[in-house]
Amino acid sequence: MDRNEIMGILPHRNSMLLLDEVERIGDEAHGRYTVKGSEFFLDGHFPGAPIVPGVILCEIMAQSACVLLNGTIGEDKLPVYAGLDKVKFKSPVRPGDTFETKCRITRSMGPFFFGEGEGYVDGRLCISASFSFCITDKEMVCSPRS
Repeated sequence: MDRNEIMGILPHRNSMLLLDEVERIGDEAHGRYTVKGSEFFLDGHFPGAPIVPGVILCEIMAQSACVLLNGTIGEDKLPVYAGLDKVKFKSPVRPGDTFETKCRITRSMGPFFFGEGEGYVDGRLCISASFSFCITDKEMVCSPRS
C-alpha cells in the first residue's frame, strides 16, 4: 500500500502520517518510512546531530500495525494508543535512513488490540516494543470535556 491507500485505513494526515508504504505479509505488517531530514520532530532533536525521537519510532510501528485492522477503523473511529511496554531502543535512526517495521497483533479484547513489533535500519535492530491501542469513537476523543 502506498500513502494514498494507507489514508484509506488511518485517519492520520500531513506530517503525522509516518509511513511511505506498508504491506501485509501473513500475520505481519511490514512498514517503511524514509527519514527526509526536514520533519518537524527533528527540529531541535538534536541541533547538529539529529535523531528520530523514540516516541516517533513507536508511532511508526503502531501505524504499521493498523494495516492489520483494515475494515475495523472507519470514518467515525480513531485508533489511539493505550499503552507501551518493554520498549527497548537499540540504535538511533537518522535523516536519510529508511526505517522498516515488522509488527504483529498478538490478541484483541473488545475495542482493544495488543501487538508487538520491531524497527530496523539496513537490517540493524533499532527498537522493539509491545503496545496496545483502542479503536474508539471519534466523537468521544474529539468532543470538549465538561
